[in-house]
Amino acid sequence: MKRRSAALAAGLTASASAGAAALNLHRRHARGVTSDPEHAFLSAVPAGREVAVTSADGTRLHAEVFGAEGAPTIVLAHGWTEALTYWAYQIRDLSPDYRIVAYDLRGHQRSGRAPTGDYSLERFGEDVEAVLSACVPDGDRAVVAGHSLGAMSIAAWAEHHPIEPRVRATALMNTGIGDLIGGHMLVTLPRFAKWLNEPVARHAFLGAHAPIPAYSTPLHHAAIRYFAFGPTATPAQIAFYERMLVSCPPDVRAACGIAMSDMELHHALPRLTVPTLVMAGARDRLTPPSHARRIAGMLPALIELIELPDTGHMGPLERPHEFSRALRELASVALRASGSLAAA
Repeated sequence: MKRRSAALAAGLTASASAGAAALNLHRRHARGVTSDPEHAFLSAVPAGREVAVTSADGTRLHAEVFGAEGAPTIVLAHGWTEALTYWAYQIRDLSPDYRIVAYDLRGHQRSGRAPTGDYSLERFGEDVEAVLSACVPDGDRAVVAGHSLGAMSIAAWAEHHPIEPRVRATALMNTGIGDLIGGHMLVTLPRFAKWLNEPVARHAFLGAHAPIPAYSTPLHHAAIRYFAFGPTATPAQIAFYERMLVSCPPDVRAACGIAMSDMELHHALPRLTVPTLVMAGARDRLTPPSHARRIAGMLPALIELIELPDTGHMGPLERPHEFSRALRELASVALRASGSLAAA
């Protein structure tokens, strides 16, 4: 009896010690996020002027406009499991001089779900068309930039719509537009098991329906850093994206992931005849720089291919000043080109 009591007491002591250690770890994690200098800005991102947009299949899209009316327009399309607030840094940096339009992709954040459950890339392309129609003033042409799935949406839009009447330049950021799994997306298996790459990436990652914990843990935070960010990302930046990821419905996340795994849009690139910027992160595990190089090689009006060192998939968050500066320079080039054509 005494041995059992001693064993029970030892077990309880060990459990209490483990619980206390876990609690301390969580507290350090929380302090690391809140003490990050980026935390204050990312916790109070300003809202824009709301615009209701309806896509061709009836999907309701939520868009917001920032900056002065009458300024040149830049349209921003975020990526998979993100939200329009993903562009917080670019909106802050560019809205003093440009009219910024950002929108939530279908099924994400404040945009509605697809009425028929259609999350194919063609539908995301039609959403770009709907946003351009509703949010870009008549007679204006926008610079359109997309991150990840947002850039794929631009390629899908270009496949079926005339470009130059609506758009003066495009930017494709941290993206691939085909062969995502074959292009070494995430999965690294021994040579004898390479045949498992596609099913593992397609169903266990891209198409996973599993819910994500609603509260941040050090382990979850570390996993997101490993897969989505480079080494220079700050705790608050990772936590900022983590909140978006948690809010994305699991079925929407899975449907979009499957659509991306089936995507092949390289044939649409020659239709992007306007000045186009391509940006990639050298440490991007989701869409490695090889995708960006292939895209750049197929564009008829490539302005520049930028590969940022020590940068993961979340480039606009990790390296906000570089992305804002590149967008500003792209818009300036496009506006000068448009002015020259108008004068001619």
